Amino acid sequence: MIPEDHPRYAALVVRERLADAMRAGIVAPEGLIAQGRGEAFDYLLGERTTASAARAEVDAAAMLLAARRPVISVNGNTAALSAHQLADLQEASGALVEVNLFHRTEERMQRITALLEEHGVDVLSGVPERLIPLSHDRALCLPDGIGAADLVLVPLEDGDRCAALRQMGKAVIAVDLNPLSRTAQTATLPVIDEVRRAVPAITAACRTMTPAAARERACGVDGKRYLKEAIAAIAARLEEMGHALE
Repeated sequence: MIPEDHPRYAALVVRERLADAMRAGIVAPEGLIAQGRGEAFDYLLGERTTASAARAEVDAAAMLLAARRPVISVNGNTAALSAHQLADLQEASGALVEVNLFHRTEERMQRITALLEEHGVDVLSGVPERLIPLSHDRALCLPDGIGAADLVLVPLEDGDRCAALRQMGKAVIAVDLNPLSRTAQTATLPVIDEVRRAVPAITAACRTMTPAAARERACGVDGKRYLKEAIAAIAARLEEMGHALE
């Protein structure tokens, strides 16, 4: 039991959820390391959605609504943390949802799909093909899913697949707390925020944006600007904390 008055209550709940999901075969053990890395950057950002990230989340909604065939790519960590939120985002954006894993087994694919469907997500199924130019199993995707997408939303992503998707001519929205990661650096639009904060914000923006406004906003997205602003926010917070010790 985690006491609710613990100063790290929210973070400890997330850790327990991921640990339980690992024991259930949904999250790979390596996914716990990835979570820890992201949490470290969340500390640096003040564990909050910055004004810059909030704007990026509205941009993400615009890109999803303006896309011809948007697909949300889900891995184990994302499913464990945000399955119920993804159902809302799928409904608001009209995007397809496909499971894609680095540590891929049929059992994990089935467990993650079952978890998503339990929370109301309509998950694509079919026979995957090696359509993404990669040497590992993240190359596998569905021809009528990620294979046919013009835009892919990749929460908690591997940088090499993000780069490969861009090489295929697809736009990529990445939710990543680390503005220095390959994923954030490569994505069309990096959303530098925690996934459980980012997904509901994108959903809310999808529900209030008109198609015309989405098309107009999507044309002006500047991903590099968000990287610079995130790095500046981290630098400013570190300087502030340093001054507080004087």
